[in-house]
Amino acid sequence: MTLKLIKHNIYMNKIILTIAAALLAAGIASAQDLNSALETYNAGAAALNDGNKELALTNFKKALEAGQALGADGEELVNNCKNAIPSVILSIGKELYNNKDFDKALAKINEAAKVASEYGVADVASEAKELVPTINLAKGTSALMEKNFPVAISALQSVVAADSTNANAALYLGQALNATGKAEEAVKAFKLAAANGKEEVANKQISTIYLKQAAAALKTKAFDKASELAKESLKYDDNAQAYLVAGQAAASLKDNNSALDYYTKYLEAAPTAKNASAITYTVAALYQTAGNKAKAIEYYKKVLNDAKFGATAKQMIDALSK
Repeated sequence: MTLKLIKHNIYMNKIILTIAAALLAAGIASAQDLNSALETYNAGAAALNDGNKELALTNFKKALEAGQALGADGEELVNNCKNAIPSVILSIGKELYNNKDFDKALAKINEAAKVASEYGVADVASEAKELVPTINLAKGTSALMEKNFPVAISALQSVVAADSTNANAALYLGQALNATGKAEEAVKAFKLAAANGKEEVANKQISTIYLKQAAAALKTKAFDKASELAKESLKYDDNAQAYLVAGQAAASLKDNNSALDYYTKYLEAAPTAKNASAITYTVAALYQTAGNKAKAIEYYKKVLNDAKFGATAKQMIDALSK
């Protein structure tokens, strides 16, 4: 072997040794990085076990980043982190919800849904999405109780938009809308609640809205409108006050037959009302005007002992009995 060839072999051996040393060093560094990442992950698990969810989340995120940098060597660690992170975010969101911090809870729950979807954790994504309407309902009802109607309306509308069969949300939405003077929208919400199991309470609310409008129309002497609104109120509830307003509107329109019908139904529904004697006397007078003496006498007799109407009623009975 020539000197030139010997020198060449020595040179190649040095290259091989250098590469081997580099590979060994890289392997050692990789193992150290993996161990460091695992320690971070374990620190997260320990923090979670101690109830420190924020610290746990921070460590899991750091471990995930470190694991991703390791490539194939960090694959298992990455998978574990991806399973843990959405669950921890969801748990933090639930805790905020239990503490009635609804806005922050919604932010965390939505974050959990997004991260879980990205990481393929289907059960967490599904649970998070199901929790959003629940939190919005709680937020809406809480705001309603505090008379923060704009917040209540916004939260409850989102619930109804997501699930139009949510009768409670529709009912509370109707109340919030009605409180802000949005009667037409409130009626729509109440009708939705009625269609989904809250018929009795929702219909009473609708009846009250129409009754209020009827009374306002009566006050401005819009008797036709008052009559129609009172009738609309009665479609939804057998409301004594609606019978009274309907009777007053009919009497003002000289529709005595309808006035008699509504007034008598009012007296049946509210026999002990403060104005019962006045309405009874009015019914007697209407019967007298209609030429029905027997009915007129019957109703005049009902107020004979009344301090205000008794004396006049006796005079009318005497006159009708001749």
